[in-house]
This record gives sequence, structure tokens and C-alpha cells, in this order.
Amino acid sequence: MPTETSPDHAPEPDAVERPGVSWSGTVDYGPGPLHAPTSLEELRALVGRSTRIRALGTRHSFSEVAASDADLVTLAQLPPDLEIDTASRTVRVAAGVRYGELALAAHARGLAPANMGSLPHISVGGATATGTHGSGDRRRSLSSSVREIELVTADGDQLTLSREGDPEIFGGAVLALGTLGVLTHLTLDLVPAAPMRQSVHLDFPAARMGAQDLATMLAGGASVSLFHHWDGHISQAWVKQVVGADAELPENWLGGMRSREAVHPLPGMPADSCTDQSGAPGPAHERLPHFRLEFTPSNGEEIQSEYFVAREDLAPALAAVMPLGERIRPLLHASEVRTVAADELWLSPAYQRDSACVHFTWKQLPEQVAVLLPEIEERLAPFAPRPHWGKVFTTAPEQVRAQYPRLGDFLALRDRLDPERVFTNAYVDRLLGE
Repeated sequence: MPTETSPDHAPEPDAVERPGVSWSGTVDYGPGPLHAPTSLEELRALVGRSTRIRALGTRHSFSEVAASDADLVTLAQLPPDLEIDTASRTVRVAAGVRYGELALAAHARGLAPANMGSLPHISVGGATATGTHGSGDRRRSLSSSVREIELVTADGDQLTLSREGDPEIFGGAVLALGTLGVLTHLTLDLVPAAPMRQSVHLDFPAARMGAQDLATMLAGGASVSLFHHWDGHISQAWVKQVVGADAELPENWLGGMRSREAVHPLPGMPADSCTDQSGAPGPAHERLPHFRLEFTPSNGEEIQSEYFVAREDLAPALAAVMPLGERIRPLLHASEVRTVAADELWLSPAYQRDSACVHFTWKQLPEQVAVLLPEIEERLAPFAPRPHWGKVFTTAPEQVRAQYPRLGDFLALRDRLDPERVFTNAYVDRLLGE
């Protein structure tokens, strides 16, 4: 069952004048102020006296999921509280810790996260709240590894919910878009560390865009990403394999030749920031992400959109959008295809559906992108797409809501934990309903 404690008296935390903008520069988080508490007591006192407040992560979202017309809070100044239990293969960590930092600490103890996103720079709390994912036919979203969460609720109390103790609501509490409280700590499942290798194959023939060949490519390793430019063929396949478990690929694989030098997924970008592609074994946290923790992967001048469709619908979904290729390409850096295994989280875009993700990394041309997205979404509509909560889309709210059979249960949980809507914002109200 949930466990709660009451707030203690604490001094008011300092506030920064303005929260600023997102990593991409395309999202203004609002007028602020942005609070930066340095202790849990300060955070609880802040939340307890707030009428509206939203929490910011590492600001890598492209949607307004974290924006607010009122107070915001960052957890970046709180202690990391990174506590690894090797016996249970778990880690308890503060929500503001970045995945790359968590992975380094776990590796030192012979463990690893079950999955990682393409960027190791994102915070554990922010990634969990928005359904962020990596890739892999058998790998679920990052949120699926969470076994316990600790929240500061609207009255400043602490609430702990766990997979084992609260099974009837836990699927709604983990991935909640920040609407149930300020997530302060998470306990995650870890897996035994295993070396991985990565290779990149280039320029697959157009004939390989059929359902069977796409499925074969995506099954070529533990984690696979396919990059293309809506010109009728896959230009890059990034294949990440577990050493000793996945068979090494030949130089010519399905007509795509292995790259002899490191490449960046975006044409013309230097590959210095990318993870090792030589095929040499290395820790999972240095192979699963596309980018290295010690580098900023790009200058952020981009916009991202992504839609989850059923795995079996990938080929026809790509074919449906392909006629727009000539209009897409001038606005595009690159598109990526990834896979995510089904989960049981109520607001997860992969809820009860093994999914393929159709991703767009756009140039920073928001007006032109906004004009084209409805046409892309219209062509994807027959495949019941679920947009990524943290990326840009124009799908009507009623169409989004129709994709989530447990939405009613989630709204009832929100009514229970935040009846005064302290943690809402315009984005959440529009998509989920007030």
C-alpha cells in the first residue's frame, strides 16, 4: 500500500528569475519563477505552499509537456542519492540524475540498466514521466524498469508507490506526465552487465523496405536503429549486439555494406560525439546510446516528432507516408525507426502493443513542420499511431485519448492524488482533459 509522511517545516528555497528554454530552443517553459531546492525538506515546503507547479528535467523534450504558466522546479541541486543493491539488482536514485551517470555507477558494481535511450544525458525522472525509450524487439521503454517511485504530493507529503505493494495503480503512476506529484526518487531494476559491440551498415537496396526485410534488420541485434530520408531506402542501420549472444553480421548484410569509419546519423555532422562503431566489445552504456555522455551530441537546432504503431504495421505505415518524401526531405535532418516491446503502463505509447516507432528529426523550421505534420498524421491514422508525449505532433486530443484504454482509470487516479490540479498545465489539460 502507499506510504506517506507529513511535511516538515523548512526554509523557502531560492528561485531563479526565468526557467529559460528547452535544449532545442523551441520550447519556452514559461515566466517562472524556477525554484532550485537543495534538500527534500525545501522541496516539500515549496510544493506544499504552491497552487500550481511543474517539474523540469534536463529539458530535452520538444513538446510543452513540462511548460507552465506558474512556478517550476528543478531537482538538479538535490543530492543524487545513488544507492545500488547488488543482491536485489536494483538502484534507488534521485529523479534528477542522468542515465549515463546511473549507468557508470551500476557498471562499477557489475550491473547495467535494462535499456538506455539514444542520449545518456537525459534525467531518470524526466525520461520515465514521458515514456522515453531506446530500441530493441525485446526491450521495453525506460519506464518499464521502475519498481518503486517516491513523490511529493500537492500538500507537501511524501508518497511511495511500488510495483509489488500497489499493483492496482502502479501502471498509472509511473508514466504520468508529471501530473501526480513531483517525482523525487525511483527504484529501478538492473541487469547483469554484459559487453556489447556496435556496427553500422550503409545504403540498403530499396527492395529491402518490405515487411520481412525490415523485421530482419530490426532483429539483427539486441538494439537496432534504422535511419533514412524518405527516399525509398534505409541509409544506415546501427546494430548493437550482446557479445556471445548475438551472431556478428557479415560485411554485406542484406545488401548494406558495413561502414569502415564512424558515421553520425545526421548527414554532414562529425561522428566524434557518437558511440564506438568499430565492433570492439565495450560496456553496454558505451554502445546502447547513440551518443557519448562526455559530448553534447549536437547544437540542439532541431525539432523531433515520433509515432508508435504496431510492429506488424511498420512497412505499410512507412509506405503510406513515402509519397510525401519530396516535401519531407527539405525540412528533415533524418528519420529513425526503432522498436519497443509492449508494456502495461497506462499512458505508455507501447501499452499492450509491441511497437515500431516512426521518428522525424526536423530542421528548426517550426512553421513549415507544423504545416506538414497533419498530412503525415493523416496518412498514419489507419495504423492507430500513438505520438510520443515529449515530441511535437498535431493529432487532435480526442484521437490521442482514443488510443489509451486505461485513460479513465488514469484520470480517476489523478483525481485521487491531485484533486486541485496543482501539477497540471495547458498541454496536459488539452490532451488528457481537464
